[in-house]
Amino acid sequence: MIADGVRKDKDIAVLFSGGLDSAVLVGQLLATGRRVWPLAMDCQWHWQPAELQAAKRFLAAIEHPRLEPLVVLQMPLADLYADHWSITGRSVPGAAEPDENVYLPGHNPLLLVKAQVWCQLHGVSQLALGALASNPFADSTDEFFRTFQAAMDRAVSGHVELVRPLSHLSKRQVMQLGRELPLEWTFSCLSPVGGEHCGRCNKCAERRQAFRIAEIPDHTHYVAEQPLAATIH
Repeated sequence: MIADGVRKDKDIAVLFSGGLDSAVLVGQLLATGRRVWPLAMDCQWHWQPAELQAAKRFLAAIEHPRLEPLVVLQMPLADLYADHWSITGRSVPGAAEPDENVYLPGHNPLLLVKAQVWCQLHGVSQLALGALASNPFADSTDEFFRTFQAAMDRAVSGHVELVRPLSHLSKRQVMQLGRELPLEWTFSCLSPVGGEHCGRCNKCAERRQAFRIAEIPDHTHYVAEQPLAATIH
């Protein structure tokens, strides 16, 4: 089950990428009776055209009266990241590389500022992220979210509560929560080929492992069939 702290009487926005975790989070929040606003950020990542297409496809597949249309906020970062692999698509971290190589500097704060302001302007009192217990990055810790929340409260007139309903769960537990959802329509790839999962990158390896450890059939089409390398819990 998702964690306490998610109020059932208010609208809630979800920072939605179309990946496995945020997709399961949307499904779980709808099941609690919430009206859900999925928010996607168009940052000009190399993989983003395929990611946004998958996000729309997944939401269409789970059509629900309390599910609002996808909101796509523009946040172009090509001028900031320049020749970084996330923009160019060159030297994308492969299946055998550690998660540290996938880290995008400033990723969470960049996305959260715009998402929180959108929530405030639209009267949405909570913003949910699909962060899991196993997230290794510094901008996904309890301390980061606590201090970031305090800074945003000072910066704007109003309060949008940041919640992480899946933060106490492992990847296996999250996958099991979403096993009845059309997870084949989610997207988790850093170097898509023709809009499909490349099968070679760090995220494709993680995706394969996620289905495997949850004992859920993986109907994803991978362009390259490659041995599993990533290890998740």
